Amino acid sequence: MTPREIAVVVLIAGGVFFAVVAAVGLIRLPDVYARAHSTSKSETLGAVLTLGAVAASYGIGFNTLKVVLLLLFMFLTNPTAAHAITRAAHELGIEPWTGEEGEDEP
Repeated sequence: MTPREIAVVVLIAGGVFFAVVAAVGLIRLPDVYARAHSTSKSETLGAVLTLGAVAASYGIGFNTLKVVLLLLFMFLTNPTAAHAITRAAHELGIEPWTGEEGEDEP
């Protein structure tokens, strides 16, 4: 395997790992705030790593520039969207889950 192929495999493996972590966090965490944190951080990193693998596989060229611009767009918009969702939840009065005894998860 060439160094480029090794880099692509490592980036894809990292991207898949963080995408799975985001999916597990989305399923397992108790409230909208924790879920938004999990998905915004982990899924952004997973998407960035995966798009980095795509850019590395293309090599230098116009297609790589388009992938890098998409990567930058996702890096900026994913956390911003999660912030907007949690802010809307806060403005609607949704309380964070505190884990007090005697209460079940929502």
